[in-house]
Amino acid sequence: MMEAIDIDVLIVGLGPAGSRAAAETARTGLATLAVDRRQKAGFPVQCAEFVPAILGQEIDGLAPVTAQSIHAMKTFVENESADIKADFPGNIIDRAAFDTRLVDDASTAGARCRFATQVVSIDKAGVVHLSDGTLVRARCMIGADGPRSRVGRSIRQVNRALVETRQITVPLRMAHDTTDIFLAADIAGGYGWLFPKNEIANLGVGVIPEARHTLKGLLEGLHKMLAAQGNVGLEILGYTGGAIPVGGMLNPRGEIGGTAVLLAGDAAGLTNPVTGAGIASAVISGTLAGQAAANWLDGDGDALDDFAAEIDALFGHALDRAVRRRTEILRNYRDGRRPSPDALRRGWIAYEEYWAA
Repeated sequence: MMEAIDIDVLIVGLGPAGSRAAAETARTGLATLAVDRRQKAGFPVQCAEFVPAILGQEIDGLAPVTAQSIHAMKTFVENESADIKADFPGNIIDRAAFDTRLVDDASTAGARCRFATQVVSIDKAGVVHLSDGTLVRARCMIGADGPRSRVGRSIRQVNRALVETRQITVPLRMAHDTTDIFLAADIAGGYGWLFPKNEIANLGVGVIPEARHTLKGLLEGLHKMLAAQGNVGLEILGYTGGAIPVGGMLNPRGEIGGTAVLLAGDAAGLTNPVTGAGIASAVISGTLAGQAAANWLDGDGDALDDFAAEIDALFGHALDRAVRRRTEILRNYRDGRRPSPDALRRGWIAYEEYWAA
């Protein structure tokens, strides 16, 4: 068997969480290897590309990857008129360019970033077997490898609740500066969305896995309705989709075979279980994971526990609330009922009922 190479930090996944972690550890001089199973950074794009305005406080200069600004949210409940949340600032980004920029930052900091490289297995000794035959033994490993994280599985932290999504890119027929949300009982455990991106828009639907057979029809119906209203064109410019973790936060730290393990982003269950938003939490948690790994390897014995505590302090309360609201909605389906418009409102962030006790 090939002898394992020894490094300081192995990062699995080069999305926003992994890239930020890699930049942090490499910047301190640690030998950092980051791998990703995709062929290149940011492809395929598997999100609706909205980020809150607050992300600009974490990453300098978002302008080069920003496609357009968002100023408000419109929520359509069943067939009722839109409810407008006026103060909802954010940006639609070019996710591929965003991810590429973060990987470039990590590489510039000194991280070795390798694409088309998959983790085949992680053995009980903590040795990672890569798809090119390389064996890696790291002092610290950071899992930023998405909702079905292999690193998370190695420490028995698994996202068990997921939403399946399907999204198309369509021409936008009129100027638009809001994110449009579509809530309906037929969209089980999820919602529909229209996110504008200058002359095009991301149009999608997400549902619980048990209802994935409804995705095609739901998305086609939403597309035809918006096209008939003159909002979008009938042409489909692209397809994407994927899974989103919606079960709440996992334990973001563990150990396998003497290797310390941290989880960040979707791998740690930090995506909001109601909205599916996860880019900002990925950036923040990846940054903190990289800093924690560097501090721990520099002799701070509390750094990993401090990381877990900080992640909980930052995201735990909001995630717990979202899980509760999501559970309330899903209880209707389990009891053989359809959620009412009032129940749908209580389960969505734009309404005061969502934030009530």
